[in-house]
Amino acid sequence: MSQTVLIVDDDPTQRRLLETVVSRHGYDIALAEGGAEAIALMQSDQAETVDLILLDLVMPEVDGYAVLEQVKQSHGSLPVIVLTAQSGIDVIVKVMQAGAVDFIPKPASPERLLVSIENALKMNALTGQVSRLVRQVDGRMQFDDLVAGGPTMAAALDLARRAAASNIPLLIEGESGVGKEMVARAVQGSGERAGKPFVAVNCGAIPDNLVESILFGHEKGAFTGAADRHVGKFQEADGGTLFLDEIGELRPDMQVKLLRALQEGEVDPVGARKPVKVDIRLISATNRDLQQLVAEGGFREDLYYRLNVFPILIPPLRERREDVRALADHFVGKFAATEGKAVRGLSPEAAEVLLEFDWPGNVRQLENALFRAVVLCDGDQIGLADLPQIAQSLGRPNPAAMAAGDGNGALRALDDGGEVRRLDAVEGDMIRLAVDRYGGQMTEVSRRLGIGRSTLYRKVRDLGIDVDGVR
Repeated sequence: MSQTVLIVDDDPTQRRLLETVVSRHGYDIALAEGGAEAIALMQSDQAETVDLILLDLVMPEVDGYAVLEQVKQSHGSLPVIVLTAQSGIDVIVKVMQAGAVDFIPKPASPERLLVSIENALKMNALTGQVSRLVRQVDGRMQFDDLVAGGPTMAAALDLARRAAASNIPLLIEGESGVGKEMVARAVQGSGERAGKPFVAVNCGAIPDNLVESILFGHEKGAFTGAADRHVGKFQEADGGTLFLDEIGELRPDMQVKLLRALQEGEVDPVGARKPVKVDIRLISATNRDLQQLVAEGGFREDLYYRLNVFPILIPPLRERREDVRALADHFVGKFAATEGKAVRGLSPEAAEVLLEFDWPGNVRQLENALFRAVVLCDGDQIGLADLPQIAQSLGRPNPAAMAAGDGNGALRALDDGGEVRRLDAVEGDMIRLAVDRYGGQMTEVSRRLGIGRSTLYRKVRDLGIDVDGVR
């Protein structure tokens, strides 16, 4: 999606010149013939489409200072670049103090203008990312920070907003990578525990022999290797929120201890003489069917009902394709800013394949695909050549792969010397392919490969595969 620049100038010749220069470089244009029209536009629904303002300072009736003041009051983070023939130091100081991000004397050269626009948009994107990260770290993330405006997600987010107003336990269901943790963080940041600890635990990634210690803590000397006292995740989250992801992977004996902790509001650290009181809000999440697990005897029924007080189902990305483009634009802007690349958007062909792809790894897979694409991209638009795996899976010709003489992505049976490759080498390639293909969803990878999860985790560890990076 192209970014929109609002040009505010009472001189029609200047407006045409600026429009020509800016539009030639791929930006969409909005026009205002004076200060009053600019303020009216920024007070309308059209304001949400504006990414940057080019503002003339000297205009009749309502001048640039008045426009700048109004914009900063209503859209404080929107970058404004001021253009004027008045280039005295006092004018520059006044304009910058009023909130402009740059000051360009007239007549502005096209090169100077475009560099200023690009830098301002890049800095604004980076500032927005930093602000979101700060809110996330501080436990103050809001629902407005979530890029999910389509109608399919509306029902789920409406439930989450309602839940945020209470302390009710939540069970967030959905496939890996759909954004369950982000929804959980928004719930905390919108409720009375905002600003308090948010502690996330992936129950499926904890080694079996460390589950109890990590969740509930241990005293010094409680077992071999316990050289120091360890505060468990429950105590870390005291006063705030404990987010237990992949709760369905918790082994049966730990399910009993978890149920007691929730019922009594206290935990028993390993080796401790007495329990420790904790005050937490529990939000659990799963990518599995817990009800089916209960029926199969793999999950305690009483714990299930304790967790499943307020269920929220997050739909997979393939069922909310209306969010794909907004998410893609968000990630492109984020990574272009952090990587210092001049990428401003997607080519029509790239946007088409993103919408067509099913995204088995959901939002996490989309994010990582676009991170790689931004790094690969040498121009100002991401094309098919920057999305080789996505394009290939949809049967689209990939210019980069064709130029490199790449085949259809099949595993190589022969080495460079023409000899048959070792089985362990081929197996390693197959595991890497599956992890990448299914966006790091280890349950799905193990099912597709026909091996157990513990075996898969061991092989992934031995091979040094970065599953988190794929996710």
